[in-house]
Amino acid sequence: MSPVELSASSNPLRSRGDRRLSRIAGPAALVIFGVTGDLARKKLLPAIYDLANRGLLSPSFSLVGFARRDWDDEAFRSFVLEHVRAHARTEFSESVWRELAKGMRFVRGEFDDDEAFDTLRETLHRLDGERGTRGNHGFYLSIPPRSFPAVTAQLRRAQLADQRNGSWRRVIIEKPFGENLKTARELNGIVESVFPGDSIFRIDHYLGKETVQNILALRFANHMFEPLWNANHVDHVQITMAEDIGVSGRAGYYDGVGAARDVIQNHLLQLLALTVMEEPLSFGAADLRAEKEKALAAVRLPSDLSIGTARGQYGSGWQGGEYVRGFLEEDGMSPGSTTETYAALRLEVDARRWMGVPFYVRTGKRLGRRVTEIAITFKDAPSYLFSPSQRAALGSNALVIRVQPDEGVTIRFGAKVPGPGLDVRDVTMDFGYGHAFTESSPEAYERLILDVLLGEPPLFPRHEEVELSWQILDPVEEYWAEAGRPETYKPGSWGPDSAMALLARDGRSWRRP
Repeated sequence: MSPVELSASSNPLRSRGDRRLSRIAGPAALVIFGVTGDLARKKLLPAIYDLANRGLLSPSFSLVGFARRDWDDEAFRSFVLEHVRAHARTEFSESVWRELAKGMRFVRGEFDDDEAFDTLRETLHRLDGERGTRGNHGFYLSIPPRSFPAVTAQLRRAQLADQRNGSWRRVIIEKPFGENLKTARELNGIVESVFPGDSIFRIDHYLGKETVQNILALRFANHMFEPLWNANHVDHVQITMAEDIGVSGRAGYYDGVGAARDVIQNHLLQLLALTVMEEPLSFGAADLRAEKEKALAAVRLPSDLSIGTARGQYGSGWQGGEYVRGFLEEDGMSPGSTTETYAALRLEVDARRWMGVPFYVRTGKRLGRRVTEIAITFKDAPSYLFSPSQRAALGSNALVIRVQPDEGVTIRFGAKVPGPGLDVRDVTMDFGYGHAFTESSPEAYERLILDVLLGEPPLFPRHEEVELSWQILDPVEEYWAEAGRPETYKPGSWGPDSAMALLARDGRSWRRP
């Protein structure tokens, strides 16, 4: 079966219910600001092609690129084709490409250029007539947050944010959503002065991953887990996002941002919220957000941040048979930078369900391997039937949700070793998406772009969630700003000694994923 012939039953982005409710976007034009950047080239443009190839875009769908390049429409099509061929996940189809390319246009200009935005307005108006996009326009700000005020002001001036005659106008913004609570509120105020709240889609690509969404299915579609999902049975929870690469090529962005702002404030706190939230009334946007907001509002930092947090910078050394440079030696990095490449926090949740259960979150670069996971470790059973030596051979029961790279769920428990004695050993039961389902898992940006075009917001955090996350992280950043240099750790290790001490004080240790 060719990609263009994908059926609703085999398409992972179509509804599994009533086929009349298949998730196919209606007529629309999507404008991408920053279309020549890394995100657009490697993620957005391939995702748009893959959606078209899966039959999930309207035949009238149109794509407008806005950038400073001196291109015409044909040069823009060639640029898109190059990166579709390089990064698309579905097989290339010449017929799909030809139809998609008919709706591609390019507008050259700067963000402060009135004439360029007037040209953009005229381009979209022509697409409404020529392609039938019906005034439905999305604006993807794949640009640094410092450029948001200029672009949103231009969209207002050119009347491109105005919704008329039943059409919709939506804006999509990428993280980071500010640098702290103050700037996040300022940024939200700027965007919400132009677009109403339900037309603003804040992209956190982690929320588009199938495994992240499966947290909700795992918890609420299975009776075996939810009764254990509380302080009576759970000893602690570890949430990890580890990378085995450094910041090469991103030094200019990363310096001054750091691991906590880049990952913990958004990705990991969203994972924590999905883990601890109560069951929502429905999977609708309002109900999901209400429970996530209550969860984030209940998160508490330790009273002593000197022992409840850890941070580090990777040094130079050998990793995977290769000698790698330290963080301060990366091109473009200030030699006096105190930006952390590793961050870990000990958190608690002030809710009856989780009272007394510590949550350890960590993220870092140049660590042992690339992995993102949520590990729920259960309390030890009162094993009076087994001798101390038998119990010593056992670890704690654990349920591990793997977000990447091998999406799935693992359960660790004790089982009898074959033989005449009653020896017990840890074993695992493993579920992997790639083995259990014939459907391919959609890339996160496919799901998120489709949801924007459909106007379905459950996977997108509102400004309340963003601000609650900054309220958690801001005291940590303020403490670190006064605490001197981060601790150096070896590349290929699992972080600085202070991170190990963070759990050792509680009589625990980090998992080795």
